[in-house]
Amino acid sequence: MTASPANGWLDIKKIFQGRTAVDFIIQNILNALQWGSFYALIALGYTLVYGVLRLINFAHGDIFMVGAYIAFFVSGFMLGPALGLSPIMTFICAVPLTMALTACVGVTLERIAYRPLRRKGAHRLYVVITALMCGLILEYSNLAVLGASRLKFPELIEKSIWHFGGVTITNLKVIVIVAAVAVFAILNFIVTRTKIGMAMRGISYDKFAIPLMGIPIDSIIVFTFVLGSAFAGLAGLLFAMSYPILEPFMGMLIGWKAFIAAVVGGIGDIRGAFYGGFLLGFIEVGVVTVFPSTYRDLFAFTILLIILWLKPTGLFGMPQSTKI
Repeated sequence: MTASPANGWLDIKKIFQGRTAVDFIIQNILNALQWGSFYALIALGYTLVYGVLRLINFAHGDIFMVGAYIAFFVSGFMLGPALGLSPIMTFICAVPLTMALTACVGVTLERIAYRPLRRKGAHRLYVVITALMCGLILEYSNLAVLGASRLKFPELIEKSIWHFGGVTITNLKVIVIVAAVAVFAILNFIVTRTKIGMAMRGISYDKFAIPLMGIPIDSIIVFTFVLGSAFAGLAGLLFAMSYPILEPFMGMLIGWKAFIAAVVGGIGDIRGAFYGGFLLGFIEVGVVTVFPSTYRDLFAFTILLIILWLKPTGLFGMPQSTKI
């Protein structure tokens, strides 16, 4: 239960009416885990690209938005009506298809916008500006093609509500949390246990020595964008199912928050991005349970700023030295 904008401050009497303090705490932990899952999925894409290219892909939040729209058209027009699939089968088919198509968008950005600058040896600042422009292009292209009207995402999974004492949990909330944990486990396995993951880590250490070892650096970079963009597409699909209203600028704020979560966790560190996303989710839900919802971003960003002030490299980040 959270404070509603209508009454402003949280009514303590209503909190404990029909539920214990333990139920109230558990309920808000589940809410925080759901929000943190969205942030973690997007933050993993930020930290992947930065870890390999030392590039902050500011268009990543808008790739999340594109993923939500791709999921809308895939599930609403391609799979269900065209093939006559049931809603649950539409969801099962929409997940890999949305991830694949969103990955194509991320790879296209890398091929058209980032690779030419990288090959010309452009300064990192110009690449960051290009990433910002790519994000704006995605937003306003969406606005120009589809208009400013909001779209309602179709219901793919029949909502099931389970009650455990005073705690309420839905099947969609479980799916979101499990998906975030599964993505982190798979990504951690790829990066730490596979040859391509070893190559990704090698590029982050010395991108000039890796080609001398016969490793195709462009292929590794493309694979990195495939992973990061696919996870953003999955986050867009799950977010649209949870909050089924789509609009062209939906990825702007959540993208910035996920980036901040990745920085707080330690940008470039997968574990840091994952925990940073959940940390931000817990802070936001914790603030809203005590204060009006308008204070959420103020308190959340202030707390994250204090964390960076105390530990500039993030919670799991390590100081890095540059050889001259």
